Amino acid sequence: MRKIACSLLLAGSLAFTMATSNVEASTHKVQTGESLWDISKSNQVSITNLKKWNNLKSDSLYPNQVLQTSAKKTNSASSNATKKIGTFKAKSNVNVRSAAGTTNKIVAKVKKGATLTVSQQKKLGNDVWFHVKVNKTSGWILSSLLTSTNESTSKTSTASQNVVEQAMKLRFIPYIFGGTTKKGFDCSGFVQYAFKQSGKDVSRTTLSQFAQSKKVASPKPGDLVFFQNTYRKGISHVGIYIGNNKFVHAGGKQSQVTSLNNSYWKSKLHSFKRL
Repeated sequence: MRKIACSLLLAGSLAFTMATSNVEASTHKVQTGESLWDISKSNQVSITNLKKWNNLKSDSLYPNQVLQTSAKKTNSASSNATKKIGTFKAKSNVNVRSAAGTTNKIVAKVKKGATLTVSQQKKLGNDVWFHVKVNKTSGWILSSLLTSTNESTSKTSTASQNVVEQAMKLRFIPYIFGGTTKKGFDCSGFVQYAFKQSGKDVSRTTLSQFAQSKKVASPKPGDLVFFQNTYRKGISHVGIYIGNNKFVHAGGKQSQVTSLNNSYWKSKLHSFKRL
């Protein structure tokens, strides 16, 4: 009878402990020599749940590893995560962890420059963590270790649009060979001035601007358009592409917008390049 009473008391105590663990999540720091069986016994949880809550694929543990010893933290972590869609690149070689937090197990490594797709984000203290998938492994990476490719594209687009806006403000200014101010521009002086007004330093001459830029197959507004064999052989004229097969440049008597369908400029077109 006494044994039965003790058993019931122990069972009640265990039920109470497990109910409490579902309310207040707890953790356990692995000590040297400890096994999953030891932690299971001391925390009154099953080895199966320990593996599940900590994404463990084997029974191996290492000293100072922090394990979740209740389901609450896992569920809470999931509920605190919010949707986050975007493409990012790793700033350096980074670790992917089983859960948000630097004390959690490393499940994968990502090399610098690798592109990752983020599906969720979660704030942990002052840090934000992103959920990613690397090959077949899912995990969490500290957001400050990644840079958004979407933001990079957006910044580039904004800067290019600004160049076009600055260049359009310079229309109707007289053409002066060697001119670099609003009193008068030549073609490369016009380009240099427009880019400077938008916050980017560009070299002075048509040839140096050609060397400074990279060739592109499909031009976007803000790209440079180069022409050859105008007043001299080789690369001899430059303008700024503004879209719709048009460019703005210092040519003729003044700075102006011209169509690339113009028979003269179409015959002299050499390439599109990007700074």
